[in-house]
Amino acid sequence: MARLPILRYPDPRLLKPSKPVTRFDTDLKTLVQDMAQTMYEAPGIGLAAPQINVHQCIVVIDVSEKRDELRVFVNPEIIETSEEKALFEEGCLSLPGIYDEIERPAKVTVRAQDENGNEFEVKAEGLLAVCIQHEIDHLKGHVFVDYLSPMKRNRIKKKLLKEERELKKSGSGSKGQNQGNRR
Repeated sequence: MARLPILRYPDPRLLKPSKPVTRFDTDLKTLVQDMAQTMYEAPGIGLAAPQINVHQCIVVIDVSEKRDELRVFVNPEIIETSEEKALFEEGCLSLPGIYDEIERPAKVTVRAQDENGNEFEVKAEGLLAVCIQHEIDHLKGHVFVDYLSPMKRNRIKKKLLKEERELKKSGSGSKGQNQGNRR
């Protein structure tokens, strides 16, 4: 297993929509394992393939306290959402240190496949529902700051670009590596 570099916002590759997975082979299983390791070490609770510059519909999530309940969603699609909304503070591994409250449906039903190609459905609420929606947004080329006002989004973009320049100047960071974020 390998830890993979995570793209940082506003990298334009984060805006590229993903394509469905059609091959369920050992390469996919290896990618899923590498994504899980990357997510756990970041540390985060979710990671979508576009965040590591792989534009396929693959998501890994673990919202458990013990970090021992990895969920893999290949080709996920939300098939039902509740009318009820919930407000959650979100963060993202591609936006280090940035958190904001986002309103989303409180409950979702998602249909997906596992890494072997087996179809399944999950009804989710709370943090799992938020995380699923957040990661599926990545597959569509969206990040959570897209839900914020243009002024807030611009301020975040400037802040992260400045941090990136400072990291490059000091030579102490490598592009795409983040610590201490959530999704």
